[in-house]
Amino acid sequence: MRAAIYTRISDDREGQGLGVARQRADCEALAEREGWTVADHYSDNDISAYSGADRPAYRRMVADLQAGQVDAIVAWHPDRLHRSPRELEAFIDAVDAAGAAVRTVSAGAVDLSTASGRMTARVAAAVARHESEQKAERVRAKMRQIAESGRSNGGPRTYGYEADHRSVRESEAQMIREAAGRVLAGETLRAIVRDWQQRGVATTRGADWSVQSLRRILTSPRIAGLRSHRGEIVGPAAWPAIIAREAHERLVAEIRSRGGQRQPPRRRLLTGLVHCGKCGAPLAAKVDGGGTRLYRCVRDAGTGRSEACGGLSLVSEAADREVAGQVLAALEGPGLVNALSAAAGDDDERRRLADQLAGDEQRLEQIAGDYAAGEISRSEWRAARERLAHRIAEARRRLADDQRSGVLADLPSGSEALRRRWAEADHDWRVALVQAVVERVDVAPRGHGAGNRLDPARLQVVWRA
Repeated sequence: MRAAIYTRISDDREGQGLGVARQRADCEALAEREGWTVADHYSDNDISAYSGADRPAYRRMVADLQAGQVDAIVAWHPDRLHRSPRELEAFIDAVDAAGAAVRTVSAGAVDLSTASGRMTARVAAAVARHESEQKAERVRAKMRQIAESGRSNGGPRTYGYEADHRSVRESEAQMIREAAGRVLAGETLRAIVRDWQQRGVATTRGADWSVQSLRRILTSPRIAGLRSHRGEIVGPAAWPAIIAREAHERLVAEIRSRGGQRQPPRRRLLTGLVHCGKCGAPLAAKVDGGGTRLYRCVRDAGTGRSEACGGLSLVSEAADREVAGQVLAALEGPGLVNALSAAAGDDDERRRLADQLAGDEQRLEQIAGDYAAGEISRSEWRAARERLAHRIAEARRRLADDQRSGVLADLPSGSEALRRRWAEADHDWRVALVQAVVERVDVAPRGHGAGNRLDPARLQVVWRA
């Protein structure tokens, strides 16, 4: 008799496979007592049978059984083989077709060749399933209780906090605050990651940052001193916040507004700001036949620009340079103070929006639970969900739009320092600064006899403040 030994353990926290090693030794001893030859050992370490996760070694063992390569199966206990009645039925069919024997160390022979033996196996599988479900319910209840108390579940150290999950690691907290400020000032996650890689800033595992890992940290409620459970904010955390809650809401709204993981194409400095002085239509970024980059009024019914006159263009590089110079000149001296005052907005209003957003998200989860429990009808659930979804979307939009004070507050005072900051900054930061102070730029037609050189008088800058 060629025996297949199957071992499995659901949770190998140490990663050393000691549990399956002990099972294997007992199974080999059983096979020896039966006088069987061990044909192969199939092991699924650290994989749960209850969760439904794929068990590659188990699949291989069943395939070998069906191919006639083994005549018997040895396991430590029946629940090592199955904790799902559905999976047991497929196993019964395979064992019956092969005429194989099944033995376990702790429960003896599993006779699947008779009706009473199959009934016993099915009852045992149902009991094992019930025990697993009860354990899962207890674990979920415990995790919920821990979350509602504001405590951590433990696990690996989180960036910004010490291993006790309560104390702030100030050197890392400062990097989180820096990244949050840069995102709110208009920089992309990719630009920050690239900068951190050049500066040698590492994750808690000592690895380089990625866009995904930075996004995960910046959108985590943890850094705002909030405790979440299964995607829901359940209350204040037992650890201190690294950034203020209203700033975190603005940060999350801004990151979500940028969409998926792919970064948008690089915009020109004045894209969306320059308008045709003849018809008022926004100018499109184009490249002519000679490779010159232009802002051009384009009449193209295929893009829905039928309102454009199509009678104006200018070289984008020259226009960008001219408007950038006007922006820097306007921000020198009292100009920066005035712009900051106009862009600062109402802190109380931002705080109110952040609190409303958090409350509405909790209410959205609550009405879903009420509907699942049969406490409200489907129509009541849908109506409430639509109202809350609209309020949530509007609050996120308003928080995401409130970024002007972020990029302006980061500016140094003094002409020389300001221009040095501009020269050292990346393109996304420059775009954010221009948009913070410029409402639009109206471009007048080129005068008769004028060459390709840009006349600054053609550009009429409309300032936000």
